Amino acid sequence: MRSVQGYPMHTALSKVSPDHPVILFHASGHALFANEKAMELAGIGLDTPNPPGGRIVRNNKGEAIGVFEERAMEAVRQAYEDYRKKLSADAKEKEWQTAIALAEAECIENGITSFQDAGSSFEELTRYRRLAEKKELDIRLWAMARHDYNTMKDVIGKYKYKSPFFTCNAIKSEVDGALGAFGAWLLKPYNDKPGFTGQNTTDIYEVRKIAGLAIDNDMQFCVHAIGDRANKVVLDIYEGLASLHPEKKDLRWRVEHAQHLAVSDIPRFAKLGIIASMQGVHCTSDAPFVVKRLGTERARTGAYAWRSLLKQGVHIANGTDAPVEDVDPIRNFYATVTRKREDTRQPFYPEQRMTRAEAIKSYTIDNAYAAKEEKEKGSISPGKYADIVILSNNLLKCRESDILKTEVLFTIVNGVIVKHRN
Repeated sequence: MRSVQGYPMHTALSKVSPDHPVILFHASGHALFANEKAMELAGIGLDTPNPPGGRIVRNNKGEAIGVFEERAMEAVRQAYEDYRKKLSADAKEKEWQTAIALAEAECIENGITSFQDAGSSFEELTRYRRLAEKKELDIRLWAMARHDYNTMKDVIGKYKYKSPFFTCNAIKSEVDGALGAFGAWLLKPYNDKPGFTGQNTTDIYEVRKIAGLAIDNDMQFCVHAIGDRANKVVLDIYEGLASLHPEKKDLRWRVEHAQHLAVSDIPRFAKLGIIASMQGVHCTSDAPFVVKRLGTERARTGAYAWRSLLKQGVHIANGTDAPVEDVDPIRNFYATVTRKREDTRQPFYPEQRMTRAEAIKSYTIDNAYAAKEEKEKGSISPGKYADIVILSNNLLKCRESDILKTEVLFTIVNGVIVKHRN
């Protein structure tokens, strides 16, 4: 198969499915791959311009190869949504219910009793609330609302909700893309793409307006930021809003990912009380290309800088960013405490790793703190929910080589055993 800039051409996919549109989303959610029929339905041609914050990858003849980065995905995604509008409401509801049941089962199998969802539509939030009110959720769900400012500005308060199994008290936005696809927004150009500093995917004025909605409605604000410039801009927005509203205490606003930081911005997380919502396994997944993208110095000092953040007293919320990575917490724990890839066992700047106790804390009480739920969950304490996981190994003391062999023996939610190993 021919490739362009390391990406595959759509040719083979179009050949096996010439009459049916096909789109494949990258696991990161920051790019998609489409066949010729899908591009035809989306109206993609030689004259289709790149949208702000996105890129249509083309060959040397100017033809779209089928890869769409960041905001360029929207035209193809819209064609898919137009197709979905033709489905009946019952068909879409059944599809969604099936997906939720499968997702909950996967979480329970992996010892997950609470899940933080990083961006749900109003329709999804309404469905979650309905399930919670009917007591049909099997794990506890904490969800962020995600829409543009105009969609949310007059109604976001109606979607705030809190119950033992479902909470919505946060808003999600984003300012850049992923490092692997050159979408992370950087202060200085990519080491392997001179002159290019990444993508600002959402207009900063839009993000500021959404931040205003969050503060006016007493909701947490959670912004996706991967590159060092993206993180700096988000911290600037947070600092500006906080200074305008000194009466608002304990905001616990979050940066989702906070992967690549300027050293000078690390103390600002602590100063502003910002939570770094990070994913240990992203470090080891990205390790093969981080130095290529950023160079040695930026990779060493600011890439997944957990130790530097913890020294400042920052709360780190840990997770896997499923479905970008496998939902399995054990694999994430291994990456967090070793910073080693599972295949090569090569470490990535291990001086930034967490201790085992810190990693467990980041996955339990600090995750609860990041959702303003530490009084209800996150530790085994009187008065808290009886959500408990029993493992086959003591993760504090077992050999490093045995971490990945750890199995979930029991998953207990609300005092009820919902999974046990036969």
